[in-house]
Amino acid sequence: MRYTLEDMYGLQGRVCVVSGAGRGIGLEIAQGLTALGAQAVLLDISAELLAQVAGPFASPPLTVAADITNEAEVQQAIRTVFEKYGRIDGLVNCAGITHIQPLQEFDIASFRRVVDINLTGAMICCKAVSEVMLAQGSGRIVNISSVRGLQGKAGYSAYAASKGGMNTLTRSLAVELAPHGINVNGVAPIFTVTDINRQALEQKDLHDWVISRLPKGRLCEKHLLVGPVAFLLSPCSEFVTGDILYVDGGWTAG
Repeated sequence: MRYTLEDMYGLQGRVCVVSGAGRGIGLEIAQGLTALGAQAVLLDISAELLAQVAGPFASPPLTVAADITNEAEVQQAIRTVFEKYGRIDGLVNCAGITHIQPLQEFDIASFRRVVDINLTGAMICCKAVSEVMLAQGSGRIVNISSVRGLQGKAGYSAYAASKGGMNTLTRSLAVELAPHGINVNGVAPIFTVTDINRQALEQKDLHDWVISRLPKGRLCEKHLLVGPVAFLLSPCSEFVTGDILYVDGGWTAG
């Protein structure tokens, strides 16, 4: 066994599809994987948004627009990726939304939409990409979950349910696909600063409450998720499957 950085952690040339890559965590992960030598494919619902964010990449990445809740659109997007590269080495499911509301006021249509995008969308992407991975006998799938998949919070019933479902989906697919050389894992961050939630997290009451619970004493930033995802996509994680890696600054430790 050779122990070099490339042999252990190298992603050079690996084709990795990142859903929700038009903004936030998904875009940051796509940029990070590209910097590490991977061929990141950006998948999001808006072709216009993808064209905008792809511009700053040193080498224009392949972008594919699809509604991840529409199986036919996702299958077509994955066919486009396969036709260009002939393989898919990794999938990172980053696409997600939230809706926060007390139970008695909760809009059920919004509940369904959160679960449909966060959980069903991830399942659809896993199904489409795993067809390619099964044929090639290898692959890595990383689902972006949340500490909310483990711990509930008032008002977060839809989001927590979707992420709890994602955790058990991750473990179920890990068991099913392990004999075929495919690893499936999750990364579960704590509140992570993005353009969508930055304003809320900058409110003093919420900010102070989060910081008081975090042993690390600071909020998570998007770039802090790139390393854990890269590890789970790399050769080094060969025997790691069915795990949920908490990137939470010690939040769930005590």
